[in-house]
Amino acid sequence: MRASHADRERAVDVLKAGFAEGRLQQAEYEQRITRAYQAQTHSELQMLVADLPQGPVPQAQFTPRPLPATFMPMPMPMPMPVRTNGAATGALVCGILTPMTWGATSIPAVILGHKARAEIRRTGERGDGQALAGLVLGWLGIGGWALFLLLLVLLAATGH
Repeated sequence: MRASHADRERAVDVLKAGFAEGRLQQAEYEQRITRAYQAQTHSELQMLVADLPQGPVPQAQFTPRPLPATFMPMPMPMPMPVRTNGAATGALVCGILTPMTWGATSIPAVILGHKARAEIRRTGERGDGQALAGLVLGWLGIGGWALFLLLLVLLAATGH
């Protein structure tokens, strides 16, 4: 195939890069430049730059071959998702229901909250915040009833 002016310029660019990198001596560089400008075909240009890192003709695209399994990294196992402790959820639900049940769920909230926090420390499950919230709401419910009963006893003792 006949070479175009652009093909010759690409070959000259490769020769310039080879000279700048120290791959060609001054005399050889000048001789190849002269021959590149006189070249008529792609094969003549290819012969001038074949021993250099790049040539004027586009190289075939590199298609990677699949690596054997022995060279591939070991797949990492997917970690199991950490689940939320069921007793912690129960403590939170009982604590939230305390005002609506007039304190009837306060004691279960406290019991479930303590049970859940112990299990969470032992197993590493999630839900410590839920257990703590259930505990606080349960103790507030118990404290509210205790305050109410104390006021009733005081009122009864004073005779009002």
